[in-house]
Formats: sequence, structure tokens, C-alpha cells
Amino acid sequence: MQNSDHILTDAPPPADAQLRYGNDEYQFGDLRMPKGAGPFAAAMFVHGGFWRARYDLKHASFLCAALTKAGFVTWNLEYRRVGNPGGGWPGSFEDVTAGYQFLRQLAGKYPIDAKRIIVLGHSAGGQLALALAAHHNSMRGVVSLAGVVNLRRAWDLHLSNDAVMEFLGGDPQRVPDHYHEASPAELNIHCEQLLIHGTDDDIVPAQMSRDYAKQKLQKNEKVRLLEIPKTGHFEIVDPESKIWPKVESALAGLV
Repeated sequence: MQNSDHILTDAPPPADAQLRYGNDEYQFGDLRMPKGAGPFAAAMFVHGGFWRARYDLKHASFLCAALTKAGFVTWNLEYRRVGNPGGGWPGSFEDVTAGYQFLRQLAGKYPIDAKRIIVLGHSAGGQLALALAAHHNSMRGVVSLAGVVNLRRAWDLHLSNDAVMEFLGGDPQRVPDHYHEASPAELNIHCEQLLIHGTDDDIVPAQMSRDYAKQKLQKNEKVRLLEIPKTGHFEIVDPESKIWPKVESALAGLV
């Protein structure tokens, strides 16, 4: 999945450094540093693409460059996906975990405020970001941007030709433990959660985030849902969209 027409045609903005957090060819990330002395808040971004190998981190470069301009250190993470050796569950999640731990280590080398790290994920990346937050309570907050936050529901809806079955290795009857371990709706998350979803999203329905937020509030988790009217799946990660200032303001509010 790509973000918008300009992302399909424009070259992605360059990173300040491409760093490896592991030995696999897909275990790397693009680091961008804002101007100034810092220390800066940091945002790790986990791209979407329904966990499939044909979608990579390049389209997220635009969002990360915009957040860097707004004063965030950004860490645009690549990871093994379905179709890559070791991709899928749990390999993709293991990579996101290792990438996050690597970012925290970078706080000793770069002007990063380790107490102001947020993790963002778009679409399938929202699932990975929230699952990470369930296991690592050291982040300031976690953000799901049109996230696939309930994997059983994603299976029921057969989103993107049963992408969740490819990711988890089967349906809920065949591999129930994988759904329980991977689905944010079934995990306990202790840090602040922000869900941003467009009401006109025809790829991941906004109702999934609505139901998730209601369920999590009943469990006394800290969750806030920001619904953006007349907005689809990609505008919320497009810094040239009309609604981007609203997204950027919500992210800045977390730190």
C-alpha cells in the first residue's frame, strides 16, 4: 500500500542515517534528527501493508520527515514481513521489539529523551505497535493510525484477502493462541493509547477502533479515540493532506 499519488512519484526524503538493529537484511531503520541541541522526543514508526513483504518503509519516509521537522527524532523501522524468511508471527513482532530496544539504546548516543518515546503504527503496523506496548511499558504512549486492532475481527471481515491468516499462520480455530498473543484487543496495555481513524476508511473500518476503545475503557486502560470525518485510510499518514495538522497536533500532545 502506498500513501498517496505524490508518494508514488516523488523520491522519499533522505534519512540522516540508516542503522541496523539486527543481522537480517530487513532489520534496519532510518533515523532522522531535528535541528537543535535537544534532547528531543522520539517517535518510532511501524509501517503497514497487511504484514506483507511487498510493502516496505519507503512510503513512511514522508511522515517521518514531517515529524522530524516538527521536532521529533524519528526511527522509521523496517522488519521481516510475510514473504520474507522469518516474517509473519512471531518474527515480525520480534523485529519490532528489537528495533524499539535499539532505539532506546540510541538515547545514550543521540540527543533523545528516553522518557518521551512514542511508538506509532499505521494499519497492520498499528497492531504491531500496540502489541509492543503490551510487552514494554517504557514508552510514553502508543498510537494506532487506522490500525488493525482486533485480529479476530479482521479475520471475520476477511480484510485484504485474509491477510491476518497469512500473518498468524491460520484462522482462529486453527491457531487460537496466536490470535490471543498478537491481537491488541486481547492484550493488556498500560501506557497511554491514542487511536486515530478516518470515518470513511474502506480498508480498515473505523468501527474496529470504536469497539476497541469502548472495550479498553471498560478495562480501565488509558485510551483515546480521535475520529476524523470524511477521511480514508491513507490521509492520516500523508503530511500533505488537509487533516495532517490535526494528526501532528495529537501526536505532539502525547509528549
